[in-house]
Amino acid sequence: MTACVFIQANHRQMLGALVSQHSLRRASKHNDAFDVRIMDHGTHGFFSEKEGQPYLRGGSQTTWRNDDLQSFTPLRFMPPELMGYSGRAVVIDPDVFALADIYDLLSRDMEGKAVMCRRAPETGNKTKATEGGLPTSVMLLDCAKLTHWRCENDFNELFAFKRDYAEWMSLKLEAPETIGLFEDEWNDFDTLTPDTKLLHTTKRRTQPWKTGLPFEFTVPENAKKKNNKREKSPVRRWFIQARRSVFGGGGKGHYEPHRDPNQERFFFGLLRECIDNGLVSEDLVREEMSKNHIRHDAFEVLQQTPPLAA
Repeated sequence: MTACVFIQANHRQMLGALVSQHSLRRASKHNDAFDVRIMDHGTHGFFSEKEGQPYLRGGSQTTWRNDDLQSFTPLRFMPPELMGYSGRAVVIDPDVFALADIYDLLSRDMEGKAVMCRRAPETGNKTKATEGGLPTSVMLLDCAKLTHWRCENDFNELFAFKRDYAEWMSLKLEAPETIGLFEDEWNDFDTLTPDTKLLHTTKRRTQPWKTGLPFEFTVPENAKKKNNKREKSPVRRWFIQARRSVFGGGGKGHYEPHRDPNQERFFFGLLRECIDNGLVSEDLVREEMSKNHIRHDAFEVLQQTPPLAA
C-alpha cells in the first residue's frame, strides 16, 4: 500500500489509539486506498534502553521516563522508515479523532513539500526552543523526501546532547522551505465545529476519557522553572517530590472534565461503536480502568451517551 495513516501510542494511550483507528475508518469512503497502523512505543527496545537517563529538552536536561503519558512522541518521525521511504503517510497522536475523510488529506497536492502540518497556535507557553516551531501531532509526509529521518538514531542523539527534543518535535531542525501548511481543521485543538476534520483533544488535563484520574505526565524542567519564580525551600521540594510519587509523572492533581460536553459525547459515542462492533471488548475497558488508563465511571458514561449520527 502506498498510503498509510500511522497512530502513535503507548500502554497508557492504547485505548485512545483504537478509538482513533475506528474513527478514521468510520469517516472514510476510501478505506481500500490506505492502511491504518498503530505504532506501539512498547515494541521498540531503544526506548526502554534509555529509561532514567538524562536527555536534552528545551535547553535543559530532563529524565526520560517510558511510563510518561507521551513517551510515544519520537515515533512521529518513524513512518518514512516503515514505508520504505516511498509513498504518502499521515501520522497522528492517539487522541486525534476523525470527522472527515482522511484520504482527502493523504491525497492532496503537497506542492513539492516534504512535510505539511497546521500553523502554530497563539500561546504564551513558547520557549526559546519552540519559538517559531510547528505542531507535529498531525503531519502529512512525502516519505521519499524524508530519507534523513532515522527515528532510533535521532532519538539516541537526544541523550548525547546533540539534538534538542523541543526543537525536534517542533520541526525546527527541518529546512523551512520543505514544510507546508494545511488548514487548522486537520488538527483542531480541542475545538469541535461543523468545519472540524480531525479533532485533537490536546489539552492533557482535560482528555475526556481520563476525567478524575491522577495525572501521569511529566512537566519539562524548563516549564517547571518558568512556573516557579521563587526558590523552593527544602521542605517544599520534599513535599512536591512526595506528591509526585503518589500522583505519578511530573504532574500534580487529577484530570478535569472537558470544557465541551460535545467532545466527551463524541469520544464515548465512538467507544460505544467500538464495543458494539467487537473492536474493543468490555473486558479490555475494565482492564484499562484497573490500570487508571480510563476513567472509572466509563460504563456509566457509555450508558448515558446517545448513538452518534451516521
